Amino acid sequence: MYELLIGLRYTRAKRRNGFISFISLVSILGITLGVAALIIVLSVMNGFQEEVRDRILGMAAHVQITGTDNRLPEWHKVAADAKQNPHVKSSAPYVLGQGLLANGSQVKGTIIRGIDPALEPTVSDAASKMLAGQLSDLQDGQFNIVLGWQLAAELGVRAGDKITLITPQGQVTPAGLIPRFRQFLVVGVFRADYYPYDAGLAFIHIGDAQKLFRTGDDVSGLRLKLDDLFNARSVARDLGRNMPSLLVSDWSQENPTYFRAVEIEKRMMFIILTLIVAVAAFNLVSTLVMVVTDKQADIAILRTLGASPGSIMKIFVIQGAISGFFGTLCGVLGGVLVASNLDVIIPTIERVIGTRILSPDVYLITELPSKIIPSDVTTIAVISLVLALAATLYPSWRASRINPAEALRYE
Repeated sequence: MYELLIGLRYTRAKRRNGFISFISLVSILGITLGVAALIIVLSVMNGFQEEVRDRILGMAAHVQITGTDNRLPEWHKVAADAKQNPHVKSSAPYVLGQGLLANGSQVKGTIIRGIDPALEPTVSDAASKMLAGQLSDLQDGQFNIVLGWQLAAELGVRAGDKITLITPQGQVTPAGLIPRFRQFLVVGVFRADYYPYDAGLAFIHIGDAQKLFRTGDDVSGLRLKLDDLFNARSVARDLGRNMPSLLVSDWSQENPTYFRAVEIEKRMMFIILTLIVAVAAFNLVSTLVMVVTDKQADIAILRTLGASPGSIMKIFVIQGAISGFFGTLCGVLGGVLVASNLDVIIPTIERVIGTRILSPDVYLITELPSKIIPSDVTTIAVISLVLALAATLYPSWRASRINPAEALRYE
């Protein structure tokens, strides 16, 4: 293929016009920077998404089974049936209710979750999130409670203090409905690093919750942990078919707004940064147009020697494609290198500028997490190569239309 040899020769040759060489270098650098920026930004967004998802799922269930009216009788049988699914690793019952926690003049509304301290660690990371005390300190009949650290701070309590829980399941009297009051002992504080949990969730023993909310031996539902959280949707669908009278939901349905917003943001950033790559790729158009103008005499000589218009077109397509390939290759290598070393690069930049990029006083996540997904890198590389190849078509077609007689008239 002499077209390939000539295309490579044109790429390596030092052009007489230095401006053409400069524009060609700018085009390659533009593709490199665009591809690298796209890989770095998507890797950081993937890292943030995974970090926040892990924090949410550290306290939430992969799959949740609930009964009608917040009551699930015979939950042992339901748990046994759920474990027939090969993806279900463990299960734990819970009782869920709402209440007001009061300490002096401080009153805060919160979600009360009754748990089995022995089974809860098999479905969540609550036990590893404890700042003070342990989940095992929740004893049936002792009316102990574990609070999120933000909730404890707002109420002004710590481990060892007593607090009053007010529930809406009260007693009906001639004077009306009187809420139930119960004093609890704070035996622990946890920190999930996720505000809705830290400021609005409290744990009590499931036996105490059954007495408090008057559910008898029933529970509100079951929390399931799977072997792979990404199987949650299919597992929930299978369990829902086998348990039509129960409500089965997965973790993505529990937090739909957040995960949908992150996915939309990621797609929009991908589109915006792809446009940057497209602008850089189409700089090849101006470069190749100038090269074609500069090489008119060479094209005419090749045509007189018998080269077809298709061969001329192939020469310049190869030349432009090589520039796009090297720009993409350098961008992929640079982007992957930077994204995989952000944990070193960011602290270095912070030391140079003397400030924190993600201040711990403002952000829950104080480091830039990064996760490189090979499919993202492959997609970016393919799009960049396709755009670079598309940018070569018009100049190459124009070169193939040059009339040898007109090109050699003034030579």
